[in-house]
Amino acid sequence: MAVAIDSWHYLLETWRGLDVPEGWRAEIDEGRIVLIPPPHAHHHGIASRVQRSLYQSLPEERGIYQTLGIHIAPLDRLCVPSLVVVPCRLVDEADPDGNDPVDASEALLVAEITSKSNARDDRTKKYRAYARASVPVYLLIDRFDTRGPTVTVFTEPGDGTYKHSESVPFGKPFALPEPFGTTIPTADFPA
Repeated sequence: MAVAIDSWHYLLETWRGLDVPEGWRAEIDEGRIVLIPPPHAHHHGIASRVQRSLYQSLPEERGIYQTLGIHIAPLDRLCVPSLVVVPCRLVDEADPDGNDPVDASEALLVAEITSKSNARDDRTKKYRAYARASVPVYLLIDRFDTRGPTVTVFTEPGDGTYKHSESVPFGKPFALPEPFGTTIPTADFPA
């Protein structure tokens, strides 16, 4: 008698055991593991600036993580966003011997900073995934937008989409809604 293999759990176990080269990220998308190359230095500069601004208004019980895997349960997808804000307890209480992703529904904010190779996925597939997971704020920092480098804040997830968005070009500040209630400058964002 053949035993059915649950493909999600098989992929997750494989993902947990990967020895990914330093700087690379592994994600699970559409039933396969995808390796993502290290980002450009500008990506790190932007992430650092956003993180620094967020810490000024973030309560101590919430943390900002740059390489934390999150599971989008409705899609059996695993993403490793540029930045994710979750309650610190989720990381503090994680199995020290495991490598379990955090449930995306626990995220308060997910940020993706586009690279040439992933901009399309960040704008479409990840947008839909984070909306399906009901992540309250999706911050898309799109260095390769056809209109020029742009920051878009998506809010009010529902029915697999975000019902509200606001975009600003690099150089203008953008506001994040509560529970962040802060404005982040972009004048120093490297394009």
